[in-house]
Amino acid sequence: MARRGAPERPKPDATPPSGYTAGKVNTTDWPVQAADQIERLVGVVRDNTTGKAITAARGLVFGAFALLAGTVVALFFAIAAVRFLVAYLPSDLVGEQHVWLAHALVGLLFALPGLWLLRRARRPAPPLT
Repeated sequence: MARRGAPERPKPDATPPSGYTAGKVNTTDWPVQAADQIERLVGVVRDNTTGKAITAARGLVFGAFALLAGTVVALFFAIAAVRFLVAYLPSDLVGEQHVWLAHALVGLLFALPGLWLLRRARRPAPPLT
């Protein structure tokens, strides 16, 4: 019952949230509908559980591969750097046997970032405010 002069409100839709109305339900097809609903539910549960596990497993595998590949690249870099330094260090400055200097320079190249990371690891955490 609306006031005089006021527009009438539209009536709410009486359709249930499932989308089925009493006139549209096919009672002879309910086993197929139940099987489809179960299949959808199982699919959602599978995606929510195994999907996350598969993503985590892929992350672990790719992370392990990246760590291995990074180690190989660092090793090849160190070998190439030592060979380059042995070939191109001036013999006038350091003498004929200067392999020790090449090893020391490459070792320093790896030790300095390691020491910097170690120093950061020992730093106490800032207090919470």
